[in-house]
Amino acid sequence: MSQVLHTPPPTATPGSPTDDAAALAARYGLTVSGARPTLPAYVRELWARRHFITAFATAKLTAQYSQAKLGQVWQVMTPLLNAAVYYFIFGILMGTSKGVPDFIPFLVTGVFVWTFTQSSIMAGTRAISGSLGLVRALHFPRAALPVSYALQQLQQLLFSMAALVVILLCFGVPLSLSWLLVIPALTLQFVFNAGVAMVMARMGAKTPDIAQLMPFLLRTWMYVSGVMWSIEKMLKNQDLPHAVLVALQCNPAAVYIDLMRFALIDSFHARQLPPHVWALAVGWALIAGVGGFIYFWKAEETYGRG
Repeated sequence: MSQVLHTPPPTATPGSPTDDAAALAARYGLTVSGARPTLPAYVRELWARRHFITAFATAKLTAQYSQAKLGQVWQVMTPLLNAAVYYFIFGILMGTSKGVPDFIPFLVTGVFVWTFTQSSIMAGTRAISGSLGLVRALHFPRAALPVSYALQQLQQLLFSMAALVVILLCFGVPLSLSWLLVIPALTLQFVFNAGVAMVMARMGAKTPDIAQLMPFLLRTWMYVSGVMWSIEKMLKNQDLPHAVLVALQCNPAAVYIDLMRFALIDSFHARQLPPHVWALAVGWALIAGVGGFIYFWKAEETYGRG
């Protein structure tokens, strides 16, 4: 009976070709292809690609409805049609409009702001898995993709804001200095959305099937975020456990929606906001933005492989 001999793989020893190659690479500053840079270096690389991020987001936004006859009009029509459907179902059939002043501006604002978060997360989930050709062909910080998709959704929201302003004025909501609060509110929401998009981009790159699950999770999140109904009114009418009340008030989507309503709608008062609402908005933005960025960066060298 013959015996099969297993020889161990050769190891690098001092003076071996492997050792000499490593020393030569170190001498001339060569590094492993695709190796993850340090976090500060990664931030600098991302900042250096800021013009690419903006141009990529704008190009995606322009191409989004290029095949439709109405073109970019759908950027405004889509959230408006969603608001009309929600008004019919929740405002008329289910009666959630009762006791809510300026319900149509209340509803449209909630739908527009929620759509910003929903679309950013959905686009982020496919940011890597849907751009493998770009990821494999070019060297750039991969975080540029989910950030650019979040920026695309921000640009789309800004287009929609023109229609929102018209609706507010048509329903008697006066122009006010508080409208300037839209700027910090949207900035914080953008940071939050981009952070969550980066988390989902990493998860979607490893498990593309997550993209099929996300619509169900986001729909559930929407229903508990006060998009179509008043959280403040429901808290008064329902005997809910304290933990549930706190969770509803501190829900990040609800926080950003309520901040926008407070900024834009005169009848939406500060007492309807959760306690320390601006601290909550900043906290959620930092947790999602910084945490999501680090979480995405840690898998930088794995994107586009396998």
